[in-house]
Amino acid sequence: MGKGMSEKMTGGQAIVGTLSRQGIDTIFGLPGVQLDNTFDALYEARNKIRTIHTRHEQAAGYMALGYAQASGRVGACIVGPGPGLLNTGAALATAAGSNAPVLCIAGQIPSSQIGVGMGMTHEIRDQTAAMRGVAKWVGRAESPGEAADILDEAFRQMLSGRHQPVVFEMAPDVMGEVGDVMLHNAQSYRHEPVLQDCALAAAARLLGAAKKPAIFVGSGVFGAEMELLRVAELLEAPVIMSRTGRGAVSDAHYLAQPMISGQELWDEVDAALVVGTRFSAPGLSWGRVDEVKLVRIDIDPKQAGMPRLADVTIIAQAATALDDLAKRLPDHNITRSSREEELRISKKAAFNKLAELQPQFGFSEVIREALPEDGICVTDVTQMATFLQNWMPVYHPRTMITPGYQATLGFSLPTALGAKVACPDKKVFCITGDGGFMFNVQELSTAVAHNIDVTIIVFNDSAFGNVKRYQKENYGARYIGVDLHNPDLQMLGRSFGMTALRAETPETLRTALQEANAAPGPALIEVPFGEVPSIWNLIRRPSSATN
Repeated sequence: MGKGMSEKMTGGQAIVGTLSRQGIDTIFGLPGVQLDNTFDALYEARNKIRTIHTRHEQAAGYMALGYAQASGRVGACIVGPGPGLLNTGAALATAAGSNAPVLCIAGQIPSSQIGVGMGMTHEIRDQTAAMRGVAKWVGRAESPGEAADILDEAFRQMLSGRHQPVVFEMAPDVMGEVGDVMLHNAQSYRHEPVLQDCALAAAARLLGAAKKPAIFVGSGVFGAEMELLRVAELLEAPVIMSRTGRGAVSDAHYLAQPMISGQELWDEVDAALVVGTRFSAPGLSWGRVDEVKLVRIDIDPKQAGMPRLADVTIIAQAATALDDLAKRLPDHNITRSSREEELRISKKAAFNKLAELQPQFGFSEVIREALPEDGICVTDVTQMATFLQNWMPVYHPRTMITPGYQATLGFSLPTALGAKVACPDKKVFCITGDGGFMFNVQELSTAVAHNIDVTIIVFNDSAFGNVKRYQKENYGARYIGVDLHNPDLQMLGRSFGMTALRAETPETLRTALQEANAAPGPALIEVPFGEVPSIWNLIRRPSSATN
């Protein structure tokens, strides 16, 4: 197990000591009476672990998520029990949908009262069960001595196989109790399945014989970028990246294709290599899925079987399988002409369609120009964000961060703050709408208090714009629940003590971004935004609702 020597310590100290040994250098959270002993231990360890206190538990979860998404390392948060933990639910569900390693430390009610139903402060009927719907694993330590073992299992569950959020809980009396604790040394929990020689050989034969192969990837391919590019270049195969997988191949390379150009290329694909992605859009809404030979590489056997069984399935880490495949392909690979001209034309044609959508295109050009190539763009669920996710060139992995299929409003501001904490040397932009922004507007305080230098761009149409457009197009403009009353966002930002600006055109946004970049600390830019043309008629996607 890699344990050290046994020591006398409290349960709270056992938690913090374990986090430190596991390489956790930052934790996001809110204090509370059920957490007092652990927060006191965090004070003792303040030179090893930075504690960033937020204004809401949901934001603590999202900041941990942003930390994980931007860095690939574990993001950690600590929240009180019951309603405090439930408040993190949206963030943990988004972490699950994004396959992000997020550790949530949760308080409990006194151990003697758990399950009794006496109405203790923050008591809910079955906290552990309540979290099993959003977390991969939930565990509770009943003594200080158990804390190290249970937390070790939490890390194992979180980091083996598909990365997913986990929850560890402990009662306040146990956090304060002194006991013998043997801390675990850090270890790798990476799960490496035995490579399937027959499956890899079959994959090489199938892909090698294809005339127009394509590769589909999501965030599960991060960490295997070099191996991915080797396979793609051998096959002359476009790498079609989901919104969460953007940057796996730099958009400077002709093989890099976003989904919006990939969906047109799909019409001629005869074999597809699918790596680290759910493949839901092509598999459910692009057609031809039964006509295209599929090779799946995934660490999760269940996921690899959806939306249909592949012709060849390889359960493996992406880097390991792609490296092996690259070695086998030359023995089976047919000769193909370079597709560079064809693929550059295809991408340009898709981007030209997007360029017709104004003012989104004009604002997006300015944002891409102002953001360094390795800068991080965190996008919410807005009309501008959807445009950026599909259009904006992305040059590095983990630099286009989205809420994935959960599409959670309120995501972008706290997630951007967490991303900046994880990557302090990178420029971070938060792109949000007024609706989602107001979900977690209180975290402007966190940004200023902890000097988290994020540029927040709020596209303000005084509405839940996407929903309002649906109501106009599908329900005869019978608007209900979509018009919003907002404060003066520029004045609001200044009241928190941050640089706050307003820009009404792409050109004035360029000037505002320059000013924000020159000013110290976080900045808020409000962009008044009216009704804009829809991007959705350009995107083939599965329906999320039936009428």
